[in-house]
Amino acid sequence: MKTLAPGLLLAMPQLGDPNFHRSVVLMIEHGDGGSMGLVINRGAPLTLGELAKGQNMKISVERTPEPVFVGGPVEPHRGFILHDDESISEKHTVLPGLFLSVTLDALAPLLENPTPRVRFCLGYAGWGPRQLEQEMKTGSWLFAEATAKAILESNPSQLWDETVRGMGFDPAMLMVGKGLH
Repeated sequence: MKTLAPGLLLAMPQLGDPNFHRSVVLMIEHGDGGSMGLVINRGAPLTLGELAKGQNMKISVERTPEPVFVGGPVEPHRGFILHDDESISEKHTVLPGLFLSVTLDALAPLLENPTPRVRFCLGYAGWGPRQLEQEMKTGSWLFAEATAKAILESNPSQLWDETVRGMGFDPAMLMVGKGLH
């Protein structure tokens, strides 16, 4: 199987795990040792303004209402910042025009500057060796190509439906197979 990172995984109804219901996961790492990704369409009950206040960080007024996202069930207090700011020194390129940063030193200038597009995630999704491949074989996930624009500009509440439609499927037709009665 080719690497799934970077790419998007869309949780199918048969997955059954409430942590991933209609989730879109941006895959960051995928290899023999396991896989790691960030759920990018599930809002947390927290805004960037509340996060900044809790960390005693400055934040631009435009950023205060922006949501924080639940990146996954693993290490829910660890932060991951997806952004498009090339001037941040601590960053890892995920896709052209999309970077991942994980330090408060990177977060501070991103909060103060309203221009870069930012998606801040708490926690991540992780899979052990070959676990994700098994879940894909059982139809729990669909793979889609990822773009910086989809990740940073899409309405999170519509991202799953939009991505499924972009793959040529009707989201209403993707349901748990229970047979006809």
